[in-house]
Amino acid sequence: MKKKYIGLIPTRLNSTRLPQKALMDIEGLPLVIHAYKRAKLSKLLDDVFICCDDNKIIKTASKYGAKSILTSKNHQNGTERICEAYTKIAKKFNPDLIIDIQGDEPLISPYHIDKVINAHIKYNNADIILPTLKVKKTNNTNIVKVVSNNLKEVLYISRANIPFEFKAQTKYHDKHLSIISFKPEALKKYSAYGKSKYELIEDVELLRALEIGLKIKTISLKGDSFSVDIFDDLVKARKKIKLDKIYKLYK
Repeated sequence: MKKKYIGLIPTRLNSTRLPQKALMDIEGLPLVIHAYKRAKLSKLLDDVFICCDDNKIIKTASKYGAKSILTSKNHQNGTERICEAYTKIAKKFNPDLIIDIQGDEPLISPYHIDKVINAHIKYNNADIILPTLKVKKTNNTNIVKVVSNNLKEVLYISRANIPFEFKAQTKYHDKHLSIISFKPEALKKYSAYGKSKYELIEDVELLRALEIGLKIKTISLKGDSFSVDIFDDLVKARKKIKLDKIYKLYK
């Protein structure tokens, strides 16, 4: 029987740093619709849903022919949101993997989505696959950094610059890329717990997964995707998408 892979795009209307960013215009389309249309270009996803907390987003999704699922406004983070959405579609789709595709990355690559799925097929013993991009060293706390071992197992995730340059310098960080593959059981286990110690300190949701013992593996990808966290990011996205090759496939 063919395995099924479902893409879920968590988004909320009133994000803290840039309220209503999901609906902000980028070249004539709302930000979250860019994420949806790009995810639909994946060759491996069987279906894609926007998972949101407000009917404004539901109506916008419908306007552009995007499938959506209304979820609670009370979720702590996007991972909890997609878990609720998963429970609503589990019986109909019975997916083997859930792919979390962040709704605030308008330049997300469908090719990256497929590489993450293929990595989870290869590393079937992993609960979660978290890809990274190599980026130049930065003190930007909106960029989440990842440290892993030689077996591609994630050791720690932080907004701080890790590893700390105590004795030697580094030019690059491994940046958390917002396409995350979950086994359904791992997603449910994650959501069954409240916020964990280091998750509360760092405000990095996948630290909860590490703290409760879920196995996260990573792969390194190449590209230039980034999240829109503040208005400057939105300006950057509006400039970059004009030259983006993938955008030309769905505009």
